Amino acid sequence: MQKSLMDAIVLTDYGQIDLVWSWDGGFDGDVDRFFAGQVNGLVGVGDPDGVYVHLARRSGGSHVQVVLSSAAPPLADGPWEDVVEVSLTIPSEIGVRVTSWAGESSWPLELPAGSYRLRVSARGRDAGAADEFVDQVVDHYLLQLWPSPPEPDAIIRVGSQNARYFHAEWGSRRDK
Repeated sequence: MQKSLMDAIVLTDYGQIDLVWSWDGGFDGDVDRFFAGQVNGLVGVGDPDGVYVHLARRSGGSHVQVVLSSAAPPLADGPWEDVVEVSLTIPSEIGVRVTSWAGESSWPLELPAGSYRLRVSARGRDAGAADEFVDQVVDHYLLQLWPSPPEPDAIIRVGSQNARYFHAEWGSRRDK
């Protein structure tokens, strides 16, 4: 079973969207805190109040879909160039929502408390990073969630130079 929770063009600044479950949640620029203990540099889960998803396009519109599945969906070969997976636990205190930079835009998500695996698939990261002011949408993101016990984050696929750069710069923060 799959349920679409969000399908929108997200206007953002600084390439930032967050999944948050606290009014104080959201990426505050502390890369070391959000990516602590991780190997990937695209999705930070080091903050207890939310998940930071780094979009390639600094400003403008990016297509974002969020889907909830009852079990791990098959890994699609299709158009997705970059794929990472992380684990997160959502407490029951407050509803979950997707927010853009500084809370400029917000979308509620019907996501119950629990432990989840999150797969973020992306295409068009290089095009998004190359020309942030282009009028049309050039980068696309699919966020898939399913119930799962916690596991270490994983880089599943790297196809863009942009993802390669951020995995090297922001990822590789796992304690040795």
